[in-house]
Amino acid sequence: MYDLSVMWEWIAFSVRWLHVVTAMAWIGASFFFIALDLGLKKAPNMPVGAHGEEWQVHGGGFYHIQKYLVAPENMPEHLIWHKWQSYITWVSGAALMMIIYWVGGELFLLDPTKAELTLWQGILISAGSLSIGWLAYDFMCKSKLGEHPTLLMLLLFVILVVMSWGYNQIFTGRAALLHLGAFTATIMTANVFFQIMPNQRIVVADLKAGRTPDAKYGKIAKLRSTHNNYLTLPVVFLMLSTHYPLSFGTQYAWIIASLIFLTGVTIRHYFNTMHATGKGPTWTWGVTVMLMILIAWLSSVRPTETWEDAEARPLTPYEEKFASAEGFEEAYDTVIGNCSMCHAREPAWGNMKWAPKGVYLETVGDVAKHASQIYIQAGVSHAMPPPNAIQMDEESRAIIVAWVKEARRSE
Repeated sequence: MYDLSVMWEWIAFSVRWLHVVTAMAWIGASFFFIALDLGLKKAPNMPVGAHGEEWQVHGGGFYHIQKYLVAPENMPEHLIWHKWQSYITWVSGAALMMIIYWVGGELFLLDPTKAELTLWQGILISAGSLSIGWLAYDFMCKSKLGEHPTLLMLLLFVILVVMSWGYNQIFTGRAALLHLGAFTATIMTANVFFQIMPNQRIVVADLKAGRTPDAKYGKIAKLRSTHNNYLTLPVVFLMLSTHYPLSFGTQYAWIIASLIFLTGVTIRHYFNTMHATGKGPTWTWGVTVMLMILIAWLSSVRPTETWEDAEARPLTPYEEKFASAEGFEEAYDTVIGNCSMCHAREPAWGNMKWAPKGVYLETVGDVAKHASQIYIQAGVSHAMPPPNAIQMDEESRAIIVAWVKEARRSE
């Protein structure tokens, strides 16, 4: 019989692969066009309506690029629309979030020490919260605040800080940071879908009809595109944070996430200024380094939950299913003997300060909670434990496989 959990892992891997590839395409295009726009130069004999031009060399050839501030006199025969990178990045990211944080919600999404929620309640909060940021941000952009970009960005930062704190009151640390990234990415893609692309379609329709396009549509699109540019680096950090417990495994994770948005602004300000003037303000690097030192210090605060706290915590229904399955006691002893020296609240292996990926395997609840991960990492595959740490024999791996399969038969 084919192991569906293995197929599910490969589905998740494939969706993550697609998400990363399309994200690279979207981010790369965003960085390229912002740099291009800031580097445009006036030149003699440019076509009517042209705002600036730039020469570039790449791949053995020269490129001559001209930008029209509103639109050219006539509609070009061949026009490339930059939208699918953004759309597919968001769709694949949403699918990946559903696979990991909805289907696997009892493990990765919910934290019973923070809030007593059912899985469906957690999923509704997860899905519903993503639209809040876009609605608030879009309302501000369409108000008089849209005429004050700096104030608008400060208010957006306040919203992001509030959401960072709120997510950390409900979800696991890694889910909180991931959702903050998805919250921000939703704003970015919605900018493309609801503002940038519709405004560009209006300009194209005017050109086809022989009308002179209104310059306001280009200004709106430029504002939203600039905002996306400043939000990009923090979103990438938040998506990567799930692999590093130092970012999500402390009580100050919401502050760390908030500070990352400031580093995104300082870094992008340097490069945007450099592209526009030829020299970036060096003070931005000093501020960025100080912010990262502060983040590193905050990350060193130990988790508030001790081994005694975890041991005393009652099992969830999900954990109870695996803890009560036949073969659990033998599997538990196997995991404790092969994994707990690293996956502990106070690791005993070498100079390790944090459990890898924030996964603890000490108590009955710990082992039962991470049954599916243990099954994939140390049962089906030989990914764990690292061979230079412990040589885990095949009999021990078979014990884990038998235990998880027995637990799943009762589903």
